[in-house]
Amino acid sequence: MSKFWARKGSSSNKGEDKGASRGSSSSSDNGTKSGRSRSGRSKKEKSSSSSSSRGGDKPARSSNGSRSGIQEVATGVAVGGGSGRSSGRSSDVDPKAAAKSSASQAGKVAGPGAISIGGGMATFRVPVPGNVRPGEEFQVFAGGRIVRVKCPRDSRPGQSLQITVPVDSIEGAGGEGGGAGGVGGAKLPDLPPDSDNVTKIPNQDLAPGEQPAYMVKIPEGIRGGQQFPVTINGQQLTVTCPNMARPGMSVRIVPPPPPEEKNATSLDRPRRAPQRIANPNKQGDKTQMFEVVVPKGVKAGQPFALLAGGVRVLVTCPKNATNGQKIRFNLPVGLVNRPDGPKSKLAEIKLSYDKDGWTRTIRATDMKFQWTRFDERGNVDERTRFDTERSAYVLKLDYLDDNDRMRQGRVSLVTPEKGVVDSKIKSANGTELVSYTDIATAQMKSYEDKIQWFQDTCAQLCVEWNEGHMRMNVRRDYLLSDSMEAVMSLTRKDLRKVWRFEFIGEAGIDAGGLAREWFELVTEEVFDPDMGLWQTSATNQMCMQINPASEISCPDDHLIYFRFIGRVMGKAMFDRQLVKGHMVKHLYKHILGWPVMFNDLKDVDEEYYNSLKGLKDMGADVEYVGVDFTVMEETLGVKQTVELVPNGADMDVVEDNLPEYIEACLKYRLLGRYDAQLNELLLGFFDVIPEPLLTIFDFQELELLMCGLPNIDMENWMEHTEYSGEYDREGPEHEVCVWFWEIVSEYDQEMRARLLQFVTGTSGVPAKGFSSLQGNDGNVRKFTIHGVTLDTCVYPRSHTCFNRIDLPLYEEREECEEKLKIAITMAATGFDIE
Repeated sequence: MSKFWARKGSSSNKGEDKGASRGSSSSSDNGTKSGRSRSGRSKKEKSSSSSSSRGGDKPARSSNGSRSGIQEVATGVAVGGGSGRSSGRSSDVDPKAAAKSSASQAGKVAGPGAISIGGGMATFRVPVPGNVRPGEEFQVFAGGRIVRVKCPRDSRPGQSLQITVPVDSIEGAGGEGGGAGGVGGAKLPDLPPDSDNVTKIPNQDLAPGEQPAYMVKIPEGIRGGQQFPVTINGQQLTVTCPNMARPGMSVRIVPPPPPEEKNATSLDRPRRAPQRIANPNKQGDKTQMFEVVVPKGVKAGQPFALLAGGVRVLVTCPKNATNGQKIRFNLPVGLVNRPDGPKSKLAEIKLSYDKDGWTRTIRATDMKFQWTRFDERGNVDERTRFDTERSAYVLKLDYLDDNDRMRQGRVSLVTPEKGVVDSKIKSANGTELVSYTDIATAQMKSYEDKIQWFQDTCAQLCVEWNEGHMRMNVRRDYLLSDSMEAVMSLTRKDLRKVWRFEFIGEAGIDAGGLAREWFELVTEEVFDPDMGLWQTSATNQMCMQINPASEISCPDDHLIYFRFIGRVMGKAMFDRQLVKGHMVKHLYKHILGWPVMFNDLKDVDEEYYNSLKGLKDMGADVEYVGVDFTVMEETLGVKQTVELVPNGADMDVVEDNLPEYIEACLKYRLLGRYDAQLNELLLGFFDVIPEPLLTIFDFQELELLMCGLPNIDMENWMEHTEYSGEYDREGPEHEVCVWFWEIVSEYDQEMRARLLQFVTGTSGVPAKGFSSLQGNDGNVRKFTIHGVTLDTCVYPRSHTCFNRIDLPLYEEREECEEKLKIAITMAATGFDIE
């Protein structure tokens, strides 16, 4: 029989938590405090009077003399009521049990921070029996063996305790009887005895599978409606006293069937541990040879794209080859022999139409992904000078080190051919978990199948439960600072462990609900403009963009908060949670490493975009405008001149260098204004999610994955839609508008969300419905269908600033359906369908 002691989990005890009021601490295996102090706090913290107590008691020192915000006490946590002090005196601890638990974080009070609970420990929840007083011991059946628990001095019958038991006590060894997890089918130990007030009813005629009934005497001090614990057949049960009953009376109960392994409730172990599975698509190193003729116009060393086995491949012309000459190259068998399955709507469109816009292709030389776009002749577009219609840039993150806790890196905008992404993902032990074949196949899947593949892969990347998990302890009044301290103290491996949350001072077991609440509350507070880290987009009130002046709001730690935000967003995706905040479109593109173009400026600042277009239309007269390579930034009334290029103040804009000026403006507005913040956000995000794993999504799918599919009320949408142009007179009664709503009603949730993204710039729906949809000026701009003639445009086009779709006057419903589908899906390729 093992012997363990219980500990109290609330850190709100008087005199024990004053030193932690400003922040939190995270414990490593030796109990030392890790992470940095942050000054940023939530709105609740700023208004809390206790947050000003910088003096007071210092955090208790751990046994090794280092300062720690987590105090050493006996094993176990009381999670249900009680506000007294814990009796964690060393004289109360059994030496053997203390030796086993000293290496585990579970043996410490659950103060704010992240506690690493090693794979050698398991945690259970047990109620204090009705006949046990504080300081007395009682037996429970936990993890396949009997353990002895000492009731804390401030606990009472019915209160739940948290006990931590070494895995070796669960999985088999120790004692004469062994454990339930023992080897060779070891015999289970005897169950704990029934409570003294329990009597089994004799001579019961039971049907197969039916449980016997018991008579339970109501203890002293229990009134009608109150609950009290009993032990029956090895199970710790809670009985509710009937309203008309009184102490001394007996009630008849039929207990549930006993569990096969334990009667203590495990607090930590997930419902289904992630399983490591073999890569089903691996074909070894087998390759298939292809032969192709070098196209006209392709020079030695120049890349060209082709379809090989149904796969878009980028091939570099050998230096000794010429036009019309045949060359050979090899591709993996698994890549060209991909299984057929349901394809995404975007893939179906791209298979039906010649032009792809920007497409991720596989380089035959190293099997890495690279962006490619084709010119008018179908060749790889390699123009070097900036062009507002076709030039693009992708965000590239270069790592400067491989620090396991805080990697350093640098972001920059590069031309698409330099934005190369690896096509393989390795597990923690270095084995190949995902190959280029898997990713290339997943890219063609439907959205639902992509999500399933992504989640299955994340489950395989998740650290095995037996290797350890994390307990995240936070105070609700200090949610943001506690959470940031905890998350930022973790290593990259810790970020991929299973997290269990506890709000200190509250009774609650995290079976998924607390995790959802934590992600929702944290991301909602982080994206609050009052926090100063993010601000509402100038063109879409539903979307958030990084505040370039975030340093003013959080001067000491704004960059650390962005690293924290990135980790939380990545962990949310990893754990199938949602983020409470929609970002502007180009930020999703940056996360994916997707090309950004001049047109993306329109979604950031339409007025600025139009002014740059106006300069282009001026031709040679642009030199008389008096513009140089600088931009004026104003923050809190203070103006500052920023040079777009070195010595930009000395360079006047003329017709010859106008493309370079527009290029510099594009880079500054889409990255330069907040490159430090975005750098930290991406470093945090990729601490959790491997970059190759994201290559299967487009930026619209990424928003849907992070924020969830919206619940769109079609009646509310149609009711609050306005009509203009050719549809102004007839409105919803016009034949084309009738077709439009019929088509949209037949769409699934994904396509409806994509339509919203196409017209409004985001998949988010206002809390009050479509009646409160806003435009770029902050005023209500309802969803608008604007009628145009086919001479004006052939495909529907959108104006996200006004939440307006220009819908041509089609003559047939089928044409309307086809053109609308193309416009919605091709919006994710960067290809101008006009």
